[in-house]
Amino acid sequence: MKHIKLIIACAVFAWTGSALSQHTEHQHGIKTEPAVIEVKASPYAGEQERDIKSLSASDVTSLQNGAGMAYAKAAELNGYPGPLHVLELAAPLKLTNDQRSATEKLMADHKAMARDLSVQLIAAERTLNSAFALKQVDTQRIIELTQRIGALQASLRAEHLQTHLRQTALLSAQQVASYQTLRGYDRLGADKSHSHPH
Repeated sequence: MKHIKLIIACAVFAWTGSALSQHTEHQHGIKTEPAVIEVKASPYAGEQERDIKSLSASDVTSLQNGAGMAYAKAAELNGYPGPLHVLELAAPLKLTNDQRSATEKLMADHKAMARDLSVQLIAAERTLNSAFALKQVDTQRIIELTQRIGALQASLRAEHLQTHLRQTALLSAQQVASYQTLRGYDRLGADKSHSHPH
């Protein structure tokens, strides 16, 4: 019985002390330091130094070089070869002289078009960036600028995809199938047949 009374007394004492401490802090304006909250830097930190905030230096270089930027994945990964890799694989694909010449011309024409569109796209991104940097934006201006960028991105992607379509038309069904194997696309489904996609 004495033990139970002692336990109850300790509990009351502890509660009273805590309440008294809180009352004292409130009465005398004593503030308890809040827990320190760790603030993590934005993953964008450092990118504010970019010339065009939405494009990295490597993005700009890739666009200027007419690189694919993964725009043609829908074609490449669904059985439509691209001219760059067809030329790289010319020997195992057994390209004829006419096929090689046609593919080289396709590649040159494509690069010229892609570079032209990319120059326009970079300029449009720069204009958007400048509008924000100079605080010269409103809803209508944003709509105009982003629609321009969107249209250029769509044209550039279409150019890359159409180039794969044109390239496929230059190859035989067997060459298309060989391309899939050489590029490693049929390793997870080697038993699947590859038909000419047009």
